[in-house]
Amino acid sequence: MILLNAIIAVVASYLLGSISFSIVIARLVKGIDIREHGSGNAGATNTIRVLGKGPGLLVFVLDIAKGIAAVLIGRLLGPDDLGDWTAVLSGLAAIVGHNWPIWFRFKGGKGIATTVGVMVTLAFVPALIAGVIAIASIAITRYVSLGSLLFAAFVPLLIGLIHYSLPLLLVSLLLCVFAFVRHRTNIVKLVQGTENKLGAKKGA
Repeated sequence: MILLNAIIAVVASYLLGSISFSIVIARLVKGIDIREHGSGNAGATNTIRVLGKGPGLLVFVLDIAKGIAAVLIGRLLGPDDLGDWTAVLSGLAAIVGHNWPIWFRFKGGKGIATTVGVMVTLAFVPALIAGVIAIASIAITRYVSLGSLLFAAFVPLLIGLIHYSLPLLLVSLLLCVFAFVRHRTNIVKLVQGTENKLGAKKGA
């Protein structure tokens, strides 16, 4: 029963994460598949560029919210003797769902907003500091991808320094790898100086 509850929490979190709000909102607002417009990414930044700030910010908030909800599901259903593991794995499952959603042919976004929701809930102070660094980077450079990568990189570093927990550290390192893999084309563009900045009509 203990293991079953943990499995239910992880599966439920994956299904929740698979709700791609950028795809849903784009279909409702404009009748389009957001993955066929702009950068082709099913995320908040591309939604801002294709649909405008209002829908884009709504997607951002909802993507964060599903990351928070997944961790809470893990804490609610997770047995005490598994410690942080159920909550951490539930958060990871939501991010996997966002990136590879079962409802949308496994083609989703890059998972940064959902990662923010997960990490803020699991490790508030490290996530807050990493978030400030990311926001400052975006404000200065207008490269959302750079800010996203900095957030992903600083979270495990700060967890190791401030809020050490083996489950958190391992999952945050895995999420960092996820972020860099999902942003590999952005990294190439950043190096080449061809990455689109926030406010451009198209971007990655």
